[in-house]
Amino acid sequence: MPDYGNYSMTAAVYNPYWATLGGGERYTASFIRLLLDRGWQVDVWWPQDISLLIRDRFSLDISGARFTPRRPTFGYDLLFFVSDGSLPLSFAKTTLIHLQFPFSGISGHSLPNFFKSRFYKFVVNSYFTQKFIDQEFYVRSTVIYPPVDTSQFSPGPKTKTILYVGRFSHLAQAKGQSVLIDSFKHIYRRLPGWKLILAGGTAVGADPSFISALKRSARGYPIQILTDPDLSVLKKLYASATFFWSAGGFGINPESDPVKVEHFGISVVEAMSAGCVPLVTNLGGHPEIVDSGENGFLWDTPTQLEDRTLALVIDPGQLLRLSQNAVSKSKIFDIKSFNTACVSLLHV
Repeated sequence: MPDYGNYSMTAAVYNPYWATLGGGERYTASFIRLLLDRGWQVDVWWPQDISLLIRDRFSLDISGARFTPRRPTFGYDLLFFVSDGSLPLSFAKTTLIHLQFPFSGISGHSLPNFFKSRFYKFVVNSYFTQKFIDQEFYVRSTVIYPPVDTSQFSPGPKTKTILYVGRFSHLAQAKGQSVLIDSFKHIYRRLPGWKLILAGGTAVGADPSFISALKRSARGYPIQILTDPDLSVLKKLYASATFFWSAGGFGINPESDPVKVEHFGISVVEAMSAGCVPLVTNLGGHPEIVDSGENGFLWDTPTQLEDRTLALVIDPGQLLRLSQNAVSKSKIFDIKSFNTACVSLLHV
């Protein structure tokens, strides 16, 4: 095993999803930043230098990496490969296969994949994802939770705001914004002065009619839809929101269609670090973040979401307790923990 403490190591990083700049890309960029900080030479296999976009979206500077088209792996000490379900033919000294999606039924244990997987290490973003990946590829993957720089988020004066942050797309996952709009419309008359804000990025290739339909449904109600907010705006939203709602994966069977539920939930952690009380679906990676009744609540039906919200509004003592516990729990997922786990993995 190479000595990854040396400062002359070379790494190649491949992620086919850079154009989306979502949670998986933040994960990859954080790993690149860690390597750069430790003196590695890093080639990012992407035809354009997108370091400025990454800096603006994630506040991560990876300008020290070289952006280059994909090339043979000969001569690299490390290949970090974000997989779309396929496995590369790698000749790097160490190959880390990172899977953000709980793929199943993709011939992961075909003879070529089975052979390659014996020589690679697999890293996943949650125990939910791990369950499917280990079964699919016949491997024992390592869980390293996505990094969240919790120091960037802090509670502010709380307002009568319910917030959701997530990509405006249902191409890969069922984000459930329409469910949240319907639930808020059911109870808003019992929440005088409250508003719902749905914020998030617009995915490449997404159907523009999706956002239009959400806006039509929200018309006439205290509901705001905010597209492509930058980090400074998100910080303010998290700081002022009292609740964080998510309907991610609602209506999906996680056993038969695991890709369509939340595999982790970075925005949930960000919200918790700013003192928002999370009320999120009891699906996917959410139960790994939220301890129901301790730092938020998990729900199975929209009625539970609505009833729990109304109950907490009239119980400020419990609301404060949950908020404080949410901040404490969020620290488990801090980027420092991510860096420590990655360094440990490289030395295994």
